[in-house]
Amino acid sequence: MRPPPGRLLGSGRRADVYEIDEAWVLRREREGGGDAAGEGAVMAHVHAHGYPVPRVRPTGSRTDLVMERLPGPTLLQACLAGTLDPTEAGSVLARLLRRLHTLPALRSTDPAVRVLHLDLHPENVIMTPDGPRVIDWSNTEEGDPALDWAVSAVILAQAAVAGDALSAPARTMLTALLEGPSPLTRTALAEALRRRSADPAMSRAEVELLGRAEELVLSQGRTH
Repeated sequence: MRPPPGRLLGSGRRADVYEIDEAWVLRREREGGGDAAGEGAVMAHVHAHGYPVPRVRPTGSRTDLVMERLPGPTLLQACLAGTLDPTEAGSVLARLLRRLHTLPALRSTDPAVRVLHLDLHPENVIMTPDGPRVIDWSNTEEGDPALDWAVSAVILAQAAVAGDALSAPARTMLTALLEGPSPLTRTALAEALRRRSADPAMSRAEVELLGRAEELVLSQGRTH
């Protein structure tokens, strides 16, 4: 494995982020996984259509993605610091989903198919001085926007029923996320739950929360 270019800035479930310089960072997938080239192509595509994502530089690697270094806290950090209300945080997520789903797909010519993020939650939004920017497109696909909404709703609902310090703000965010019109359907919710339960990065405890998470999403009364 090639050595990292600089100091470790952060680690997620599947990847680590290293400093390159003041303007750029390297995100490296662990254990040789991922498709950095494909992810970078999607990010470049949505950026070209005005969507708020980091700029990317091609590397030709499946594991390494070089992208713009963004200043600012995550959406979650801003909420925990008290600089952003959880209701507004949920509304930010909803606006980002709606805006994303107005963009054309990168590959499909089906007008109903859109770019999906499929992991849009408060830790994948950076609150920069220029506004929110969406990171971590490693799960991106093209498909029905309802699935994107369902995945975000399930992630928030899991946090809301976990019974820890994040549960109350997560529940507020979920309510705000689903307050306005959305394409969320019961079919999409079932698929999001299936994907979450099959995710090897999920702990057993997290998987066991999915039943209650489903009940909470359905209790919002926004599925059809």
